[in-house]
Amino acid sequence: MRNAALVLGIIAGIFGMIVGFFSFGYTEAVERFGEIEGLAEQVENVGLIRTMSLLAPLLAIAGGAMAKVRALWGGGLLLLSAAGMYHAFGFGVFTMFPIAFAAVGGVLAIAAGKPDEPKAHF
Repeated sequence: MRNAALVLGIIAGIFGMIVGFFSFGYTEAVERFGEIEGLAEQVENVGLIRTMSLLAPLLAIAGGAMAKVRALWGGGLLLLSAAGMYHAFGFGVFTMFPIAFAAVGGVLAIAAGKPDEPKAHF
């Protein structure tokens, strides 16, 4: 289960980075070039989008990397990443896989008590 959490966390982080690049770039382009009525309008909370564009993928990759050794901490980071992506970007066609992968990886990491490693976190 820890190996699955590791892989899911890294995949969620990579997909989250792609979403983050486009989200941050969109807010920057609209700020720099101005809004286009009905086509490109600035989001409500630019700071939230930009912060989560960086933090959510970072938390997913770090949580996935920690899941093998510190499953409880890694699972917590993965769940925080999924919650951050959901809060900032919502659940849509481009965010469903990063959110789902991070959430499932987080649940698997937290549920991995004893099977993979002799030292459990609880």
